[in-house]
Amino acid sequence: MQKKKGDKGNMSNQATILFEIDERIEANEPLKKFVQNSSKPYSTLYNDGELFVVVKVPEEKSQTYEKVRMTAGSIARELGNYKVEKSSINEEALSKAFHKLQTGAVVTAFVEGWYLGSYKFLTYKSKEDYFQTDLQVDGSKNTLAFVENGKNRAEATAFSRDLMNEIPSVLNPKTFPAILEREFAGTAIEVTIFDKEELEKRQMNGVLTVGRGSVHAPAFAELEYRGDKTKPLVALVGKGVTFDTGGISLKKGKDLSNMRMDMGGAAAVAGAMKLLEKSKAKVNVTALIPIVENMPDNTSVIPGDVIRYKNGLTVQAGNTDAEGRLILADGLIRAGELQAEYIIDIATLTGAIWSALGSKLAGVFGDEHLSAEIKNIGNENGDFNWPMPLVDAYDSYLASDYADFNNTNSKTEASSIVAALFLRRFVPETCKWLHVDMAGVMSSQESGYYTKSATGFGARLLADFTQHISK
Repeated sequence: MQKKKGDKGNMSNQATILFEIDERIEANEPLKKFVQNSSKPYSTLYNDGELFVVVKVPEEKSQTYEKVRMTAGSIARELGNYKVEKSSINEEALSKAFHKLQTGAVVTAFVEGWYLGSYKFLTYKSKEDYFQTDLQVDGSKNTLAFVENGKNRAEATAFSRDLMNEIPSVLNPKTFPAILEREFAGTAIEVTIFDKEELEKRQMNGVLTVGRGSVHAPAFAELEYRGDKTKPLVALVGKGVTFDTGGISLKKGKDLSNMRMDMGGAAAVAGAMKLLEKSKAKVNVTALIPIVENMPDNTSVIPGDVIRYKNGLTVQAGNTDAEGRLILADGLIRAGELQAEYIIDIATLTGAIWSALGSKLAGVFGDEHLSAEIKNIGNENGDFNWPMPLVDAYDSYLASDYADFNNTNSKTEASSIVAALFLRRFVPETCKWLHVDMAGVMSSQESGYYTKSATGFGARLLADFTQHISK
């Protein structure tokens, strides 16, 4: 019989994951017909006192690693809801079902999707306890490495989700640096924190200006990982606005709670560093995280104020709600000082990117060749993105009457492109650069290995891309 949702009576504490082509299903005509007639990609069934999850084999054109992750995530969440303690799957059966894909990568994808699908952020839920169904993968002597890789990827992405989901009274410019120091203590990642005094010495005036209105002083975090010092230096720059009210240009909205996720770029960068270190990746990478809280106060930056950056450029703060680019500029300048060969910045930068690409794709601007490569990487690892144009004709939209340029678009069109053009002005000419606008993909509804709220987008994308360009 098939258990109905919510029926936990007599539920087994162990489940076996099979595929419809398994001989035990093929030999049982009633079960075979039930699975074939089911509209779901998998069915939870009892047969002879055992609990089975029978997965339909997707058509060859639908056999992708994302399909594997999404299926695994859904199963893990359902079994977790039923409080099933253990589950098992056979590597050979998994590989046979997804024969179009590489065996090791399929195992990694299934494990990754499994543990992300059972992710929950329950810190502030008083009546809900965390439960996760353990997964056992039976296979060859090489299977363990693929399983471990999947767990590492899930753990890094979950770390990014945790950071994004945390409330702003707990994660703010004062506490965020300490969280990073604690997370990476005892690892191969060296964490350096610039406090307000150090920011002033280093003339990081974008960070200082945006953070003026908050009770929490701004900060800047540098995370270094030298897996191979002979590799080109990659700088990952992540926007760390722990809460964005818009400043004096105050946001409007019934509920601004998700503005705690305006540090999604910083979370992505931190998660990527965690994954690279756990994987012992042969890369040379530094993460740069400007950290501020954008609040309205009598000390806040006033629309029309001018910021003079360390590289000599002056910017009119025409709109204090366009603050992300103001702090990323300091990160880009710092990447140049470190002589990075590659710079990838990532930020929840513009609502316009959601209008352009929706909630399933991030927008990528910059080097066209690298944009194509990072798109292919996203297609494989699930952090989907799409190359966007840098239209030089729109650069004039940043014109200012009394500074070198403005931080906001003078038109009502192409806002994501104009924001990227702003950032481009701070990129050293010697660097290869990409800008990832992840505003549209920072949160999700429950589906597959995604749970409602933060996605953790970017952790896998940045880590995989860093390894790709370091080969």
